[in-house]
Amino acid sequence: MTERPYLVSGRNTLIHKIRKVDLLVINGEDQPPVLVTHKGIKEFTGVIPDNKREAKQYDMEMLDVTNIDIFGEEKTLLFVQTINGKEYKIDYSKHGTPLFIKIHQENAF
Repeated sequence: MTERPYLVSGRNTLIHKIRKVDLLVINGEDQPPVLVTHKGIKEFTGVIPDNKREAKQYDMEMLDVTNIDIFGEEKTLLFVQTINGKEYKIDYSKHGTPLFIKIHQENAF
């Protein structure tokens, strides 16, 4: 089995850890998907791959936070730490506003 490009921390934090693999975070069917790259986070506007194998062709890992292996339920707040040392707060209740994805804290390396 290969190493996963992310870690799960606590009840609502994901840590991106492999630079060449982006994370496509899916939070249930009604929430917009989010793409995590080594540079930051943005709402994903492309076509969601049909399965993990197809996602792998695009150098991305699909993460459904409702999966029991991750958090097991939809989240209103999700924190994502990226490789560049920033932690982002994704507030799904604020989708459509500038507060949907914002930097929560920056770490100096």
